[in-house]
Amino acid sequence: MKKGIHKNQKEVTFTCSCGESFKAMSTSKNDEIHVEICSKCHPFYTGKQGTATLTGNVEKFKQKYGMKN
Repeated sequence: MKKGIHKNQKEVTFTCSCGESFKAMSTSKNDEIHVEICSKCHPFYTGKQGTATLTGNVEKFKQKYGMKN
């Protein structure tokens, strides 16, 4: 790498709204960064995605436009 063109990185604490905190490298000037969602509470990673609500939306569409199976 070329010297003098990259920002300095330091270890920063990330804190999620669910209460989880972890440390990672960042170029931010702050020592702590607050995030809204992390891998501990994100539906994709927890396996709690709303597939049931998708099915409900299909049924609502069929009822609204009078479609039969």
